[in-house]
Amino acid sequence: MKVLVIGGGAREHALCRALSLDPDVSALHCAPGNAGIAEVAELHPVDALDGSAVAGLAAELAADLVVVGPEAPLVAGVADAVRASGIPVFGPSAEAAQLEGSKAFAKEIMAAAGVPTARSYVCTSPEEVDEALDAFGSPYVVKDDGLAAGKGVVVTDDLEVARRHALACETVVIEEFLDGPEVSLFAVTDGETVVPLQPAQDFKRAYDADQGPNTGGMGAYSPLPWAAPKLVDDVLETVLQPTVDELRRRGTPFSGLLYAGLAITSRGVRVIEFNARFGDPETQVVLARLKTPLGGLLHAAATGALASFPPLRWSEGAAVTVVIASENYPGTPRTGDPIEGLQEAEQLDEHAYVLHAGTRRGASGEILSAGGRVLSVTATGATLEKARARAYGAVSRIRLDGSHHRTDIAEKAAAQQDSQD
Repeated sequence: MKVLVIGGGAREHALCRALSLDPDVSALHCAPGNAGIAEVAELHPVDALDGSAVAGLAAELAADLVVVGPEAPLVAGVADAVRASGIPVFGPSAEAAQLEGSKAFAKEIMAAAGVPTARSYVCTSPEEVDEALDAFGSPYVVKDDGLAAGKGVVVTDDLEVARRHALACETVVIEEFLDGPEVSLFAVTDGETVVPLQPAQDFKRAYDADQGPNTGGMGAYSPLPWAAPKLVDDVLETVLQPTVDELRRRGTPFSGLLYAGLAITSRGVRVIEFNARFGDPETQVVLARLKTPLGGLLHAAATGALASFPPLRWSEGAAVTVVIASENYPGTPRTGDPIEGLQEAEQLDEHAYVLHAGTRRGASGEILSAGGRVLSVTATGATLEKARARAYGAVSRIRLDGSHHRTDIAEKAAAQQDSQD
């Protein structure tokens, strides 16, 4: 099977790495890719938002499967263009991808499907914004209705900060604050059958102890030793399957990766948001634990064959990923700096590896930073503590001037797992 992956971040590197380990994947391509992905896949220049260009490349490569990684190409209809050319594609249509592309649309779908979520208001004027903020009170949760690269959500106790963010958005969703820990749960679906993956937890704030601004994610871990044993089954029954059924009922079936961001509140599970693709950095730890070959799973979803796909197999161990970010991230990041110690980090332990997010090759072949989140260092181990130690050991070998990373990824969960043992 020849596979073409669209995108060029750590998520796509994780997908390419997992696909490269699938014995049924005979050729692996990525467009546009990055410096790290080039080690496991052949790279091709393409505008990831140009559906006809992507479909043309897939046809030229005689691809058996196209995997669209990022949200922007999905919302732009790239999967539609590939599907129209007759090539199986893993990724929802532009209409179905509005589940991520519009927070207001997602709320509408959840209401129709009876999916539990936060109470909210959709606001388009300063008057509506003020009324909504007053109705819910602090802490304020303000979400840009459209795509914002993981930085469209503000959670704050400061009314002026909340109002300023709301007024900067054309359409904004203001909702009640949900208490309790957050969980990320992915599900692969062909529009009818829904196959949940293993849950993970990510860390949105930039600095230790959940301080600083929201980011696209500074690290993640899986499994969750504190989660209820029936969590995945309950979410499948009350969130994932009803959402897929509602979209199919409307004539816009969702085929691809459905991501549910959840809050485990005092009143039960509530949906914070939906994404229409694998989430970064949770993808890194979930795929690190998946033993079922990835290519076959994604192809089954793309061709409507999930109902007969064998049950997924998982490693009993743990995985932790730590993001190394550029100076000033999540503001305007400093880029163009050389990254040293990558080989040293990967040679330190066979269970730790580096996934590239914002990197590029310099004129002399050196690896340079090229974005806000630069690298994602992932490690596995029998326990969360062992995976943490391996991940942070590899992080300590990497040198990027001005960079920062969190030092507390999975710390509390590892301590809880140790106490349970």
